[in-house]
Amino acid sequence: MMHETSLADAADRLREELPGHRVEILNGSIVVTPPPDGPHQETCFDVAFEFKQAGGWEADLKAVLGVGVWLPTGRDDYAIPDLSIVDADYKDALVEKACYAPHVFRLVMEVTSTNWSNDLAIKVETYARAGIPHYVVVDRKHDQVLMHSDPEGDEYNVVTPYKRGTTVPLPEPLGVALELSVDRLLDGDD
Repeated sequence: MMHETSLADAADRLREELPGHRVEILNGSIVVTPPPDGPHQETCFDVAFEFKQAGGWEADLKAVLGVGVWLPTGRDDYAIPDLSIVDADYKDALVEKACYAPHVFRLVMEVTSTNWSNDLAIKVETYARAGIPHYVVVDRKHDQVLMHSDPEGDEYNVVTPYKRGTTVPLPEPLGVALELSVDRLLDGDD
């Protein structure tokens, strides 16, 4: 890849050569993640469906899967959250390469896979720095769900862990009353 003209070009080439893999640029480094497993995908689709059913569209928000957020951490940095809750007019904030400006993102969610350390460290910092109000990590490695809120600098001031047998309430500013089962988030649709 040494002949590539930029980091973004190298990421584009990897995306073409590795169909189904997620290619992101985080803090100036290319990160490649293999395709997700079934329970991972079930969790994302279930949350999107439940959000819509609870009135998300009426609140002028949409739940979208695999849409990129342009990050302020580097010239070519972007992440592709597993699920995002965005303003209904998010399409007007297109930056490039199917990535949108961070101001339209109200919540992002990652379901951990083989790259769980990125979701628990690097993405916490980058999403906070982007000013995304809420970051949910479905941490299958440690069997819990973490709700990060109130970003300041490169961290979130509030981190609330949720264990099995409990529910995760969506934050009130989203305008939707929805409680998500931690067990279902961790295991997919049982």
